[in-house]
Parts: sequence; C-alpha cells; structure tokens
Amino acid sequence: MNSIGARLMAAWTRSALVACLLAAGCAQITETQCKAADWYQLGYRDADIYGLRPQVDQYAYQCRAFGVQAASETTYMAGWVDGFREWNTRVMGSECCGTR
Repeated sequence: MNSIGARLMAAWTRSALVACLLAAGCAQITETQCKAADWYQLGYRDADIYGLRPQVDQYAYQCRAFGVQAASETTYMAGWVDGFREWNTRVMGSECCGTR
C-alpha cells in the first residue's frame, strides 16, 4: 500500500473509532420507555450486553425532558451491578464485585 493509501486508511480508521465511541457513550431513551421501563433490567442490559458504565443520570435527564419521573437509581444500580458481574465474568473469565 502506498503512503497516501496508508494515510487514508488510518484517517478512516480513526473516524470510525471516534464514531463508535460517541455512539457508545450516548444513552437514548424514548418517552414511552421512560414511562414503562423496568429499571433493574435496563441497568442489567447496559452492563451485561453493552458493557457500559452506569447511565442512570443520562436516563433521568432525558426522562425529565418528557416530564416523566425517572429511574429509581437504587433499582437501576442493582441491575447494573448484576449485569456487570456477568459481563466481567464473560469478558475477563473471572468473578468480580464480591459475593452475591
């Protein structure tokens, strides 16, 4: 590959990485989801499936914009801790976070 092609490939790779990081950092929730959310399951999903840091503050902010009382932080975080435990075991092959 010539140097121009290598530079273009590097620029494209950086752009794709930045786009992925931006998308991963955004917790999106609709008004309907705010009203009907199972906050434990939402926390579990964020940690286990997506490997995200807790997003409860983002959800609370977005739900307030719809005039909906947001998440129970305690319930969300209980789900997040359980989900993170599962994610960590799957990714790292070891237990974390103490005993259940």
